[in-house]
Amino acid sequence: MVRNNQEHYFSRRPASKLKERKIQTFLRKKELIFYTGSSVFSPKKIDLGSKLLIEKSQVKESDAVLDLGCGYGAVGITIAKTFPKTKVIMSDVNERAVMFAKKNIKENKVKAKAIKSDCFDKIQEKFDVILLNPPQTAGKKLCFKMIEEAKKHLNKEGSLQLVARHQKGGKSLQKKMEEVFGNVKAIAKKSGYRIYFSQSS
Repeated sequence: MVRNNQEHYFSRRPASKLKERKIQTFLRKKELIFYTGSSVFSPKKIDLGSKLLIEKSQVKESDAVLDLGCGYGAVGITIAKTFPKTKVIMSDVNERAVMFAKKNIKENKVKAKAIKSDCFDKIQEKFDVILLNPPQTAGKKLCFKMIEEAKKHLNKEGSLQLVARHQKGGKSLQKKMEEVFGNVKAIAKKSGYRIYFSQSS
């Protein structure tokens, strides 16, 4: 078991005492409320990478969307709020994050589903869009695995849209996406972050 002071947001079962927080924010011109807490990713505010992914990801109405490594659900819930006809599934390995994601789905009255899954272990279906703010603190090996497995879970012409800091590991993730998909481009950049976009053939 992970000791409290060594616990990470990608721990499966956080043992730290739960301290709940509430974030009120506007994303994609929608007013949203998110409950968060200790041992989940960025509990005090929506992090800059997720915010860029939320605002600039390319999603169409009625797409099937996966928010992979969803944390408390900011990305997936905002997409579901903005595009009510999208089918949104959110997944995370951290059971506390999934608990908050489920609570936030109800709080924001959106149609979405949150599940506990280690990468794609519990995910069978395919998607038009996979959105990913990868857990870089967990190591490059896991991030590469997520990119590789994402390709197998995309419909034809579906896209993986991944956000990362270009100078802090983003370059290697961009290179991996190019290697796996045969294409990659940056569709947005802000505050050192970029969204890398690869399309399935």
